Amino acid sequence: MLDIAPSQQAATWLGAFGRALEAGDIEAATNLFVADCYWRDLLTFTWNIKTMEGQAAVREMLKATLPAAKPSHWRLSGEASVDDGIIEAWFSFETVVARAEGILRLKDGRCRTLFTAMGELKGFEEQKGPDRPLGIRHKADPERETWAESRAREARELGLHEQPYCLVIGGGQGGIMLGARLRQLGVPSLIIEKNARAGDSWRNRYRSLVLHDPVWYDHLPYIPFPENWPVFTPKDKMGDWLEMYARVMELNYWVATKCISAAYDEAEKVWTVVVDRVGQRLTLKPKHIVFATGAYGPPRQIALPGADAFKGELLHSSQYSTGEKFRGKRVAVIGAASSGHDVSVDLWEAGAKVTMVQRSPTTVVKSDTLMEVGFEIFSEKALARGITTDKADMIVASTPFALVPKGQRALYDVIRERDADFYKRLSDSGFAIDFGEDETGLLMKAYRTGSGYYIDVGACELILNGEIAVKSGVGIKSLTPSGILFEDGSELAVDAIVSCTGYQSMNETVAAIVSREVADKVGPCWGLGSGVKGDPGPWQGELRNMWKPTAQEALWFHGGNLALSRFYSKFVALQLKARMEGIATSVYGEPSNAQR
Repeated sequence: MLDIAPSQQAATWLGAFGRALEAGDIEAATNLFVADCYWRDLLTFTWNIKTMEGQAAVREMLKATLPAAKPSHWRLSGEASVDDGIIEAWFSFETVVARAEGILRLKDGRCRTLFTAMGELKGFEEQKGPDRPLGIRHKADPERETWAESRAREARELGLHEQPYCLVIGGGQGGIMLGARLRQLGVPSLIIEKNARAGDSWRNRYRSLVLHDPVWYDHLPYIPFPENWPVFTPKDKMGDWLEMYARVMELNYWVATKCISAAYDEAEKVWTVVVDRVGQRLTLKPKHIVFATGAYGPPRQIALPGADAFKGELLHSSQYSTGEKFRGKRVAVIGAASSGHDVSVDLWEAGAKVTMVQRSPTTVVKSDTLMEVGFEIFSEKALARGITTDKADMIVASTPFALVPKGQRALYDVIRERDADFYKRLSDSGFAIDFGEDETGLLMKAYRTGSGYYIDVGACELILNGEIAVKSGVGIKSLTPSGILFEDGSELAVDAIVSCTGYQSMNETVAAIVSREVADKVGPCWGLGSGVKGDPGPWQGELRNMWKPTAQEALWFHGGNLALSRFYSKFVALQLKARMEGIATSVYGEPSNAQR
């Protein structure tokens, strides 16, 4: 017999919460939470991506936002579940301007975590499913314009005779997914991409690159990968899919277009953006610009004293495409995270003699292990349980960042025990391993710094077998004409050096295109303010500046891996649509001058 007690408890709590909010009784609503509660809100109350931590923060947020939000129609969606004494339930509700959904978790009858996310704007719903466009008027018309003619006219005029409401700078996975969301919401937008074709941001990378994340994690909105798609996607196949997607989703997409400069007119509320499109200078006048130039920013070039004296080839991993020209040569790879390992394998496969120079410890996880214990929610098994990609995205997003480390720490206790022999062998080989300053592993490194980790898809076996040499624990003093001089006095003779040293913050792209003043005003992108190396405090509770209003009006950032780009593109698009339609979007939370 079905135990409905969890659903009854969830319904009781949700009913009391809804009644308190509708009555404007903020104290009663706040008292329904435990003292150390978390409420993560995506736009519904705050018009921000914001986590309130503790009862006082919940109280202050409701005081500021409740009168405008006017939430109502709180309803459970399906049956609640219970695990280790925690009741979890999905629900839906409405505000004055939107329909929304969420996930609550109760402990002893009070709320431990609450997650609320905007689903759609009332009156501006996407035309899909039963509301999809008809596609044709069944009526004779001598002035008929075919679909192809309409698309051609739009492509000719947007950006030249008609201005886009939103300009997306960067046409990789993030820009393309955001463009698709904006298209579905009827927001005139233009994507500009410096490469010659959509998808080239993947095609132009090193030849052996394959996505480390599985297919179930990587779907794009609206058009999921087909059922015969490989678990791990080769880069060129990914590039082809993105090119097809941009065309099929009818995106306005300019290739071979570089953004030269951008300036915002505070009085007119419009950007002046100068671009170079296949050698022609053009000026665009969008209301908003979104930087979608990658999860991070320009390549990070580390200082290497003596670089001018080095007689070999010195390049960054962003410039590396193939190891063929290094066949039979000695190559040092500086950096031991994902790119460092992938490039080392590619060089080895091409016949080079490779030494990986490891400057700091790396978090390594075997791909098979991560698939089994880390990606359970994105898998065929999850689908069989009814957990679609959209549901999985919501479940992941419903855990506030402050609580993620505890779960990750427990996960890596399991991983270390499971693969203990592998880690011992790797450590004994001279490779330095860590699991983060607080033992939270790969995911928290990705959120905090975006660096310092590797999902093992083959490089470690080459290291263990001595096929790839490792120089670890010794700093680089300088380059010499023939190679690298280390701080312990040892030397490594090489013919080429590949720096796999990562990328800078995306706000450095803003500095190059807009101004240093605006970049500093906005501040760095990414990171949580966790206080670990590379992610200085104060604590933010969310990723800095991503997918939400920034300190510079009408300037946005969108990026991340395929999963993050898929999920958060929806919320960037909703924010832009609301502004285009004149919907009031008073932003709650820092930055304090982003109340727009």
